[in-house]
Amino acid sequence: MKGVKNLRFVKEKLIFLALILAMSVFSPASSDAAPKIAADAAILMDVSSGQVLYDKHGSKRRSPASLTKIMTGIIALEYSHLGEVVTVSRKAGAVSTGSTIGLKAGDKITLSNLLEAALLSSANDSTVAIAEHIGLSHDAFIHLMNKKAVALGAFQTRFANTNGYSNPNHYSTAQDLAIITRYALQNESFNRLVSTKETTVAWYEPIKEKEIKNTNRILTQEEYPGIDGVKTGTAIKAGKCYIASATRDGRRLIAVILHSPKRYEDAVELLDYGFNNTDLYVLCRKGQAFPGVSVSEGVKSRVPAIANEEVSAYMDTQNPTQVQGKVIASKLTAPVKKGDIIGQVIFTTDQGELGRTDLVAKESVRKPWWPVRIWK
Repeated sequence: MKGVKNLRFVKEKLIFLALILAMSVFSPASSDAAPKIAADAAILMDVSSGQVLYDKHGSKRRSPASLTKIMTGIIALEYSHLGEVVTVSRKAGAVSTGSTIGLKAGDKITLSNLLEAALLSSANDSTVAIAEHIGLSHDAFIHLMNKKAVALGAFQTRFANTNGYSNPNHYSTAQDLAIITRYALQNESFNRLVSTKETTVAWYEPIKEKEIKNTNRILTQEEYPGIDGVKTGTAIKAGKCYIASATRDGRRLIAVILHSPKRYEDAVELLDYGFNNTDLYVLCRKGQAFPGVSVSEGVKSRVPAIANEEVSAYMDTQNPTQVQGKVIASKLTAPVKKGDIIGQVIFTTDQGELGRTDLVAKESVRKPWWPVRIWK
């Protein structure tokens, strides 16, 4: 990304602000010039702001396959330590469906190695071993996963297992998975794991090793500049799924691809669109003046309003859209102190909300001197 100050200075004059009194409804931003994606559902999200830059059926419920393991990893990292030694149960050792690392009942292996197996090679037996170690039971761990999803705002997500096996009660959406992944990427250990191309998983007991390679082909083959994660997933019902993250010039994006015949191509197209066709626009600067707000019982009938913070958002550079600044004013009665919050300004396009900030009083408005109040 270019220098933000220069970018903002040049492009803020392109923003047209229509100030009206109204409420706004959130809807992810999109563009007519956005790429064509083969996936049934897809989302492109800016990691820093959480802003959605592209949305194709992002709220449509779908099976997440092994993208589930991103939440498994979050719970493991937050409820335990990587150096803990896990004793594999009979249940974990009996897992044989899909990808596994061949765990056997009684094996001892560190949580770090189990997470590497789960997040790199998508080992299904390792997630069961992780769950039973941390939650004391598989079901208790799943409860933690669902509780965390709600806490993150992923309200259209429900987990029934730790690995992504198809189940009517196991589902998510592209948007929820982007929210979950954005949160996971704040964890240094998670970042390290999902950006690892290959490693050696070592057992504590019996002593043995297994070479594993990340299933993320774009990462392992360095097919995309700046690629640094995240996870693949494949199942009959879910189809081929993929969450990719990439960083360029300090800006990081997440592309979520669900049920696609060409998941890698879709991810690359979305990431290219985000890096090459969207830039940061200033919607208002801190201290910018907005229409004054009415005040009753004061020496003045209106108080000047200014923006409390700068607001900026990413938009399509090829198809910049008109932006409205919708002012919502509080009902004020004097006295009003300088700096009091007196309303909000919400910036929207025809696609939905881009950002908002509080409006504060630029100056104080006092009540009239008491003889004047009595006279009135």
